[in-house]
Amino acid sequence: MGKQIKAAVIREKGKVGFETVTIAEPKANEVLVRLVASGICHTDIAVLEQFLPVQYPMVAGHEGVGVIESVGPGVTDLAAGDRVIMTFPSCGVCDSCKNSHPYACEENFRLFFGGDYADGTRRLTGADGVEIGIMFGQGSFATHAIANQRNTIKVDVDSDEALAKLCSIGCGIQTGAGAVLNRMDPRPGSTIAIFGVGAVGLAAVMAAKIAGCSTIIAVHGRRGRDLAVEFGATHTINGRDGDVSAKIKEITGGKGVQYALECAGSLDMVTTMLDSMAKEGTAILVSVTADAELPIRLEPQIMNPSLTLAGAVEGCSNPKVFIPELVKFYNEGKLPVDKLNKFYKFDEINEALQDCHEGKVVKPILVF
Repeated sequence: MGKQIKAAVIREKGKVGFETVTIAEPKANEVLVRLVASGICHTDIAVLEQFLPVQYPMVAGHEGVGVIESVGPGVTDLAAGDRVIMTFPSCGVCDSCKNSHPYACEENFRLFFGGDYADGTRRLTGADGVEIGIMFGQGSFATHAIANQRNTIKVDVDSDEALAKLCSIGCGIQTGAGAVLNRMDPRPGSTIAIFGVGAVGLAAVMAAKIAGCSTIIAVHGRRGRDLAVEFGATHTINGRDGDVSAKIKEITGGKGVQYALECAGSLDMVTTMLDSMAKEGTAILVSVTADAELPIRLEPQIMNPSLTLAGAVEGCSNPKVFIPELVKFYNEGKLPVDKLNKFYKFDEINEALQDCHEGKVVKPILVF
């Protein structure tokens, strides 16, 4: 048994095609979600272009929101009719998951990009009888998706239209805001620089303002400056114009910033970030850089300044706790994620992917 649905399937690098596929019934602890909308982010581009080691056929998409149609055995906190945000998957049984750190799940890379659910099986089958993988335990570039209740969060909104505005909270906003609020946890009055002001970086700007940072420096490219200022940046620097680290030192009275976030996907920017830090500063990486190697000068960049350089997956978030907090910030006007959005029909997915890749829009959202 199963249900016929429409999905955007990747069967070869760089190409997405619409197909009618079969989705199975939800298994234990799973839900079947009718998609209302799905955000597109640069990680989807990385999967489409095989910058990440994925195998096709696959349905990408990992910022899905929708309405639950049915639930499998053992689902306790969700029901048919609930409006939900889907987010990153986790195994639920490793030490990190048991300690409420699902972002550090021992199986996270496999569950993000391996195509299977936690039990090693798949739920989508093509017309040729071949099973199709999904991204991030959801595969939200489809009219319906199966997700585990662990990565499905109920939200209190009164319409599908209101829900569609929240797509980016499932990944991009959670990543940027969480890196600041969860991983850095800066004290009010702190200084911070954010390298790259796409959706993730702009979320970090908003979060830095929420946290009470007094100096918020946004390092931007061709776009993003105006939104960064609107969302709370006190200073902006064009990352392509001159010595960025020198400008940051000048803004901070020669000290450098106490916190910094790299979300531009640029190794050069990581080096610049390290040169922009204050003593005992914390620098966080969140961009997808695959197997890139980073040249670091240990004594002047790390050891002498007692610097912390760390990675942060999905904003070091426990989404069952953090996503409702982000929705609360949105409702209070502190996290205006709806200002990032441009909506596309599902049939316009190739245009939306191209616009995302070229940086023409901050957050493309497919509407079903």
